[in-house]
Amino acid sequence: MSSSTAPTSTRFVIGPDHFELDGAPHRVVAGALHYFRVHPDQWADRIHKARLMGLNTVETYVAWNAHSPHRGEFDTSAGLNLGRFLDLVAAEGMHAIVRPGPYICAEWDGGGLPGWLFDDPAVGVRRNEPLYLAAVDEFLERVYEIVVPRQVDHGGPVVLVQIENEYGAYGDDSGYLRHLVDLTRASGVVVPLTTVDQPTDDMLSAGSLPELHATGSFGSRAEERLATLRRHQPTGPLMCSEFWDGWFDHWGEHHHTTPVEEAARELDALLAAGASVNIYMFHGGTNFGFTNGANHKGTYQSHVTSYDYDAPLDEAGWPTDKFFAFRDVIARHLPVPDEVPARRTPSPVLSTTFDRSVRLGDVVGDLGTDGSGGDLGVGVGASGWIGTEDVPTMDSLSSYRGFALHRVDLPAGDEPRVLSFAGVRDRAVVSVDGRRVGVLQRDQHERAITVPPGHVLEVLVEDQGRVNYGVRIGEAKGLVGPALLDGTELTGWRSTPLDLGAVVATVSSGATVSSGATVSSGAPVSGGTPVSGDATQSGGAAGASSGSVSDSAVTSLDGPVFAHATVTLDEPADLFLDTRSWGKGVAFVNGFALGRYWTRGPQHTLYVPGEQLRAGDNDLVVFETGAAAAPVVSFVADPDLGHIEQ
Repeated sequence: MSSSTAPTSTRFVIGPDHFELDGAPHRVVAGALHYFRVHPDQWADRIHKARLMGLNTVETYVAWNAHSPHRGEFDTSAGLNLGRFLDLVAAEGMHAIVRPGPYICAEWDGGGLPGWLFDDPAVGVRRNEPLYLAAVDEFLERVYEIVVPRQVDHGGPVVLVQIENEYGAYGDDSGYLRHLVDLTRASGVVVPLTTVDQPTDDMLSAGSLPELHATGSFGSRAEERLATLRRHQPTGPLMCSEFWDGWFDHWGEHHHTTPVEEAARELDALLAAGASVNIYMFHGGTNFGFTNGANHKGTYQSHVTSYDYDAPLDEAGWPTDKFFAFRDVIARHLPVPDEVPARRTPSPVLSTTFDRSVRLGDVVGDLGTDGSGGDLGVGVGASGWIGTEDVPTMDSLSSYRGFALHRVDLPAGDEPRVLSFAGVRDRAVVSVDGRRVGVLQRDQHERAITVPPGHVLEVLVEDQGRVNYGVRIGEAKGLVGPALLDGTELTGWRSTPLDLGAVVATVSSGATVSSGATVSSGAPVSGGTPVSGDATQSGGAAGASSGSVSDSAVTSLDGPVFAHATVTLDEPADLFLDTRSWGKGVAFVNGFALGRYWTRGPQHTLYVPGEQLRAGDNDLVVFETGAAAAPVVSFVADPDLGHIEQ
């Protein structure tokens, strides 16, 4: 299509060897664009650029846990407005593929499955189990209320709906798949239904049903993979529903890329074979906030904040060399628009300093060494401090993302002792009387640490992303008990999820927290000189004041601590926040969670959407859980996603 007019077609079906649109042969040339990974004010721009590359269709997953962070909720506001996203696709004159899962993988937190789904240990996910299906039905019915009136048969953009996601890699419960099909059809979906699996004999056999159109997921050896797919499905259009044109990154690895020439050659082979394709990803976007997932193949590996994916559009939405190479390939097979998008221009370069800070202990309040007294500070969860005998998981606190804080009184003693847990999921900052003594990290298989004598043990635990692929989907997060001190169980815990939104608002305002500590204006966070993101703290005390007001800049970050900076702009623009001088934490701009940073890399910048900024003063708040000796607030011209393995 060469003009931005909504599709007017009325019928899309599967033909003997191709798709048919209003009776004529039609090839789907799609690109993946996840609305929940892109700022909503940028949707139209990204969709428009998809058409300019020669695509005729936009594909998206639907992330269940984004829409339903708590049981009974279904949020479609702002960046979760799936209906608006599909309407923008239609307005661009394009079609849409919707993949609602309920499991999506996607390197997304938990593969899209909500944490609350696993509160009942009897639930059996991704199979024909009543508790699971009841929750799935409620979710899919809400999704289909949005999708059904936007099908191509109703004058809308949706031409395909996918059932489950690479199910053949997980199970073979045909009754489960059939339940999803029956629900989908009963909800009014009439367009063709598909499945996707890696093209192996076992996965293709287990992952689909005779009435579903099977498609493949791969990034190389196109002719071979299509031949396998054809052997399992003698008729109908060949389609690669996930043509992997790049890859994702884990913390501590290199930044993954796919050579442009190689990716273009594989795409050309697909199109030359007459296949339809969905390019995964066309535009990856960002795992804003705490939405990244993780893998676990013997060792836990969490995904980074950027989902750039080495895609045709980079994380900030600019066309890359791969965009133009793919456009040239598509032009050999289908018409492409004459319009060409502009290349990326450098982002503004600026710097400032942290102007105030407040320690975590001052934010949440001091319970006192005997566990009594103390105000409920800002950042404590809605239920306040929750008392339990045994150390609770985050899930048992109804906390499914982010951080939780645990405190317990230590038995009397004058010698160091060994603190151990059955498991740490995924990172625990351990402090005694306000002094950080060390960090336990799941990916290092650490579960024990020597702690000095003291009165109050405090453990800040971070969920670094729920596993999104494999058998560990649904595992509880946080500290796994028993918690032992020299082999004797520690009991009498007080715990709370951290409400970071409330803390960020308080720190941004410079207000006094309820524990009585003033948010410091410029005082050093501690007297220590930390040297790395996991350095131990050398000063401070539980609940101590963060210091008197000072006009000097914050000279160190010795966490856990919140720090604020004012970023002044003449006009909003996309920015890249340089995190190389920081340790480990999360950054917020004007209350919007940009995502995690970590000195470990490979990623060393955070993408800041210009749509989240304003002319004049903007509030930057970081929650630093590690340490940085000389923190600098800098915005750089270009993203730094890490070194590339040669």
